[in-house]
Amino acid sequence: MEIQVLMVDDHPPIIEGYRSILAYNSFGYILNTTAAHSCEAAYNEIFQANHPFDIVFLDLTLPPYFEKNINTGDDLIPVVRKQHPNAKIIILTSHSESIVLFKIINEYKLEGVLVKSDFQAQQLIDAFDTVIKGGTYFSETVMNHQKSWGEKNKVMDSYNRQILSLLSQGVKTKSIPNLLHLSKSAIDKRKSLIKQLLGIDKGNDEDILKEARKQGLI
Repeated sequence: MEIQVLMVDDHPPIIEGYRSILAYNSFGYILNTTAAHSCEAAYNEIFQANHPFDIVFLDLTLPPYFEKNINTGDDLIPVVRKQHPNAKIIILTSHSESIVLFKIINEYKLEGVLVKSDFQAQQLIDAFDTVIKGGTYFSETVMNHQKSWGEKNKVMDSYNRQILSLLSQGVKTKSIPNLLHLSKSAIDKRKSLIKQLLGIDKGNDEDILKEARKQGLI
């Protein structure tokens, strides 16, 4: 069975490694692989391919394509969905943060998400086979995080998750309004809500981050 594959990663040796691993599968799959190492290269391959892709492997951290406002691998997901509606998408990422994984899984209907530190050759082959056959595959870190995505994350909307993410990156509260286009009072109210959700009566940004990490939110 011949499979048309697009692999997107900014490190060519990684793509070659994936290609080699999957070439030695025991399921009879013959891979016709196209490689792309940036958002721009992937965008062009998505539009210029003379055949529909069956499966697309995407890294999240990629050189951006500013002209098309495609800054990360997840910005390519809607492009793939539109141009290759039957393609199955697997995210292969070094990001293991709960808040990042929560975002991509809840915003997109993905067939697979694997944290790179989770898997070896056989897990990649298993994921490929599972997804090709119509299933979904999440690696161990993703599944462990999913157990903590309960009521807190249902209330932890996109803005609140972005606030947590920015704080975890060292961004000061006074700079967040400009980044999220919210007023300072709105940010302060959201931080108070975040403290309530985390069970914190008082505390500064470090206390918020400490408890968020403890509860598996970042």
